[in-house]
Amino acid sequence: MSLLSIDELKMLVEQPEGLCVSIYMPTYRAGSETRQNPIRFKNLIKQAEANLQENQLSRTDALELLQPALDLDTEDFWQHQDEGLAIFVAENFFRYYRLPLKFEDLAIVDDRFQLKPLMPLLTGDGEYYILALSQKQVRLLVGTRYSVREIELEDVPQSLADALRYDEPENELQNRISTPRGGTSNPFPQAGSFHGHGSPDTDDNRRNILQFFLQLDRGIQDYLKNKQAPLVLVGVEYLFPIYKEANTYEHLIEEGITENPEILKPEELQSKTWSIVEPYFTQAQQAALEQYRELIGIGKASVDLEEIIPAAYYGRVDKLFVAIARQQWGSFDPQTNQLQIHSQAEPGDEDLLNSATIQTFLNSGTVYAVEPEQVPDGAPLAAVFRY
Repeated sequence: MSLLSIDELKMLVEQPEGLCVSIYMPTYRAGSETRQNPIRFKNLIKQAEANLQENQLSRTDALELLQPALDLDTEDFWQHQDEGLAIFVAENFFRYYRLPLKFEDLAIVDDRFQLKPLMPLLTGDGEYYILALSQKQVRLLVGTRYSVREIELEDVPQSLADALRYDEPENELQNRISTPRGGTSNPFPQAGSFHGHGSPDTDDNRRNILQFFLQLDRGIQDYLKNKQAPLVLVGVEYLFPIYKEANTYEHLIEEGITENPEILKPEELQSKTWSIVEPYFTQAQQAALEQYRELIGIGKASVDLEEIIPAAYYGRVDKLFVAIARQQWGSFDPQTNQLQIHSQAEPGDEDLLNSATIQTFLNSGTVYAVEPEQVPDGAPLAAVFRY
């Protein structure tokens, strides 16, 4: 299991009950260094076992809980790794992810899974869409800096031939052609150029292609509804202006990749398109930092843990900067608004930084999980409030 989506993250947040074990480790994919993988894994399992026993589990019960993770420890498993491995275990719950991000060694037992290290995969480094276009094949993919997955399309024409089986009435087609489309006025970067070389524009079958794209645009709206993520086109160059005429998605980026997408694997599509959307996500994080600096003096931003933790639970946090590699132990009761902060983990404690991350995410805030030196004012976390 390797892919990690927003839905998967929500499952990790909401599903488990009782003690939750989170294990992170860097992994090697090839060469003699792969022998370090099982050694590092065993050390982290021992640490998790000790932590479980500190939480009043017997050694037998601790090993029983960890058994699904222990079963991973085979030669074949270690030969198929990415940059990092994340493992989550709770009673009747087990997930693991091979991920393209180097993690620091970590084994934590808490009432929730430790999810801060995953945030760069999903938030600060953005989610965007790739529409790979040709007359013979259509693919819609969702990507981030580190990952990509293909979306299985239903009730969407997969090719020009499919689209022409369902001709739109003449007047509907004419009306839609004359209606202003949504692809040229949007907040995303518009470089006005394309990477690569496409075929020359031809008008021979332009009308049929436009009909195809009108149907395609209508079909993919079910997948893009209420989304604000940028959409990047990949296809031969003469298709771009035709698709833009049909497009109604407001966040289509002007710039695209002009190559034949039929020969490109998902990972190649992600690699080629990330450079186009990366400036948008970099600008978004920088804008959040500038907003923090503007608001810190008027009570609409803070680095005060005692203010941020309750605010995250109550949906006040719009943007959160949090240090990935740090923990702050304590507890918070949202019913009584009582917050306890401890210098060392005590029974019943949780990592309050992780809790703030989860609650901000659940309340549709944006989380920037960064290195400690990137959190404003040297704090473990910093927040911009909605109100």
